[in-house]
Amino acid sequence: MSSPHRAAPAARREVVLGVLGGSGLYAIDGLESIHQVELDTPFGKPSGPYTTGQLSRQERAPIKVVFVPRHGPGHTLLPGEVNYRANMHGFKQLGVTHVLSVSAVGSLREAIVPGHVVVPDQLIDRTKGREHTFFGDGLVAHIQFGDPFCPLMRARILEAAAAEGAKVHNGGALVVMEGPAFSTRAESELYRSFGADIIGMTALPEAKLAREAELGYAILALATDYDCWRVGEEEVSVDGVIAVLKRNVSLARAIVGRLAAALPETTAELPYPRALEHALITHPDAISAAARERLDLLIGHLL
Repeated sequence: MSSPHRAAPAARREVVLGVLGGSGLYAIDGLESIHQVELDTPFGKPSGPYTTGQLSRQERAPIKVVFVPRHGPGHTLLPGEVNYRANMHGFKQLGVTHVLSVSAVGSLREAIVPGHVVVPDQLIDRTKGREHTFFGDGLVAHIQFGDPFCPLMRARILEAAAAEGAKVHNGGALVVMEGPAFSTRAESELYRSFGADIIGMTALPEAKLAREAELGYAILALATDYDCWRVGEEEVSVDGVIAVLKRNVSLARAIVGRLAAALPETTAELPYPRALEHALITHPDAISAAARERLDLLIGHLL
């Protein structure tokens, strides 16, 4: 009997946690059996080598964890230079089923104080010119994206953050700007008028690609500043952002560790999104051999 395709549900029964480190988070505490893995993908090179390992859990089987720094070792990549497609494809190659994105964000609301944690539930895209899909060049797919984050992962991140004593905000809209410059005051006020609560530079196309790769994706957002909308507040600066991040990096690591410890062992208990089952529109006979090969890890089990 042949083994299932590696993207098929039968091959993805074990929960494997992928962690995308943002500004300030460049390692995971407590990892054992560590290996550094260099990967190539059909979409180019990821941000850097992946760190794979496992975290021990009391009276439970260890959980596999895969970590990559979004901006590369030493933080060398602008938000617009990150190869988001390669990063997600690499996670899929390494068996990841769920992804925690750790991100620094600016606050657009008085109540979200620098140092607070936000677990957003919506996105507004203001990026430009980024590769935002795995598809095209011979295969068309349209995923559902009305709710861009995995609700099961969001709930567990909220629980972990609260258990670690964080001041955590449940929900909110994250507007994703192109950067690398911070907002003008007019832009900041415009985003507030949209109903956005926080602002960052990396959640898109990351979240869209995670959905296309059928990875359960959610964000742990660390508020570092008030952007530039708040009257009497100093404008956001790298020094200010880093200062807040340094104060909160131990909290972020603790939340990651608690989340990993609480995740179930199987995807039957924590399903990942089956986003592609009804998303492919190209007739199978019209899909080129090159497109099939390029996208095999994502859609090979459906063809």
